[in-house]
Amino acid sequence: MGEHPAVREVAHGAVTSCITGATGFIGGHLARLQSEAGADARVTFRDEGRLERLRDLNVQPVRADALDRAALRRAFRGCEIVFHTAGYVGSRPVERVWQVNALAPRITVEAAAAEGVGRVVLTSSVAGIGPSPPGQVNDEDSPFRAGGLGLTYVDAKHEGELEALAAGARLGVEVVVVNPSYVFGVPVDRTQPGETSTRMIGNYLRGRLPAVVDADTNVVDVRDVAEGHLAAAERARPGERYILGGHDIAWVDLVERVSRIAGVRHPLLVLPPETAEAARVVERLGLPSPVAPEGIVLMAQSWRVSSRKARRELGYRPRSVDRMLRDTVEWYLELVDRGALDGAPSPMSLAASGVHLAGRFGLLRGLGAAQRYLGRRLVAGE
Repeated sequence: MGEHPAVREVAHGAVTSCITGATGFIGGHLARLQSEAGADARVTFRDEGRLERLRDLNVQPVRADALDRAALRRAFRGCEIVFHTAGYVGSRPVERVWQVNALAPRITVEAAAAEGVGRVVLTSSVAGIGPSPPGQVNDEDSPFRAGGLGLTYVDAKHEGELEALAAGARLGVEVVVVNPSYVFGVPVDRTQPGETSTRMIGNYLRGRLPAVVDADTNVVDVRDVAEGHLAAAERARPGERYILGGHDIAWVDLVERVSRIAGVRHPLLVLPPETAEAARVVERLGLPSPVAPEGIVLMAQSWRVSSRKARRELGYRPRSVDRMLRDTVEWYLELVDRGALDGAPSPMSLAASGVHLAGRFGLLRGLGAAQRYLGRRLVAGE
């Protein structure tokens, strides 16, 4: 099989930028913005099939793995700026999480320095800043408190930031870190089923979400995050990090907004934050779980953050929660209508079926009554 028609040798001469991870969620939207602006941009890829997601964009694809320094140098040659959006969302396999999220940022900065690139914008996450203490809101200067929690993804993201910033200071490259919060929205290619972060909405709409944890998060639209990257490239101070968040919200309130927008209602359990400890026990004992234990522990943390710095220095202005959710819901309903999300039952969908059966037989009413006395949500959607 030959290469994708859009793939060609790297042209000589200066180009505006190179985007790693452009076939992903955030990177795809950043590539779209560059294409729409008429910028001469390159994008790196590993899987040729994923280039179809960018088929309508005027970008120059270059094959390069984020861990391959030589390939990155070829991709960065002649560039003025590099956007490193490549990352791995997940907690397993541990070695892969660390390679992509902790090691690749340093390799990217080193490759950029070798090719004379002046600035690298690194896509991290609020996970790299760590969860916020109860009742508090994190910002860019908050101390990292996740050490000891054993959260592979969080620790790797934090380490990746440190490695990239240190490499930039050592090699004379301006490194700027952007920290998106939980990202929702519609992918560049609407025919795709979406990335890990958006699938929560799809699972709820299809009645495949059994529970959420009674904790807070911060949600943002992928379009705002992409625009924040461009603003960081132009106006951010070197060596600084900028939170690209949207709005603090409880997980259960988020799901109820989705329910209202879609006109769909499914019962689900609201687990207390202490469920994180039970998830750890399940993980240590190797017991089966419908959801990855680290996913439960992550959801049980508070991810309340402030984007004031990005607003003040970058002119960052995220859109409303309802606008973001409305667009995401409409897109997912299109996928459902087309049957694009059909598939075999998963452990999580089977758990959700159990919750639905419990609601059908009135077994959740007791929880509804108990939550009034406990002062804590135990069930939603009933």
